[in-house]
Amino acid sequence: MTNPKNKKDAGGGMAFERKIEEIEAKIAELEALSLSTHLDISPELEALKAKRLEELDKTYSDLSAWERVTVARHANRPVANDYVTEILDDFCELHGDRTFGDDKAILTGLATMDDRRFLLVAHRKGRTTKERLECNFGCAHPEGYRKALRKMRLAEKLGLPIVCLINTPGAYPGIGAEERGQAMAIAENIVAMFTLKVPILVLVIGEGGSGGALGIGIGDRVLMMEHAYYSVISPEGCAAILWKDGERSPEAAEALKLTSKDLDELGVIDEIVAEPLGGAHRAPSVAMAEVRRVLLRNLRELGEIPIGELLLERRRKYRHIAAIEGRFPEPVA
Repeated sequence: MTNPKNKKDAGGGMAFERKIEEIEAKIAELEALSLSTHLDISPELEALKAKRLEELDKTYSDLSAWERVTVARHANRPVANDYVTEILDDFCELHGDRTFGDDKAILTGLATMDDRRFLLVAHRKGRTTKERLECNFGCAHPEGYRKALRKMRLAEKLGLPIVCLINTPGAYPGIGAEERGQAMAIAENIVAMFTLKVPILVLVIGEGGSGGALGIGIGDRVLMMEHAYYSVISPEGCAAILWKDGERSPEAAEALKLTSKDLDELGVIDEIVAEPLGGAHRAPSVAMAEVRRVLLRNLRELGEIPIGELLLERRRKYRHIAAIEGRFPEPVA
């Protein structure tokens, strides 16, 4: 039976944050009272703020896998356009796959951060309802993956590293997408990314679902935000397939080992990017500043590795990812 605390509130909030929200409501009420009456109630406010921090620490230090999934999907969590605005010094968007169209669910462009120039490839979810509909809620079509590959090949010609930001529940599974070669487009991207002669840095910023994530997810280093998730399938999809019961999504989330901690222990990812206390949705600017710092460090480190060595290690990494010790022989150079 599903634990009620794992379910979302009807209003779109997260049930496990209810106590925190109650404290924040009291803080807002006291601040409004202080402004309107000019009363000094700073001791009460400080006590409530300390209680809020204590509750945040207690709650976020013991999140279940399903609760982390809900945090990764939070409406106020930074998305691709926020990162472009906040952490890039310059950005020139590149459009289209020159075959079918320009899929807005995939954002590509030439970017600059400090003295580092690179190609940015990102899943784009949008912020408003209109933007989300235009971006298909981050579910890319095959033309999106073909656009990404064309731009990555351009980056290779220009000698620019590639940064990929993953945030998708999965590739779009509609009939039109399948008719236009969805599976082939994703497969071609995966194969091609192993051979690109430039550094590739991947960061999961929210949802990392299925082949939709892997279509831009092959990298020399794969990083993951602390409260993001990365999985072969969404918990809901897993529950529907295994048990024909969406109510068992929290159980599926635990079994899938999709959290940053799980994947770090398995060796699927290379680094966890810390989020502010209470998640990136509570302090987006702080979270994005940390992402900028981590990306710059990794770009600098990858840029110092000879390309031949980089390609060899990239292949070795994925050949033995999450392998059980002693099960496979050492890879051939």
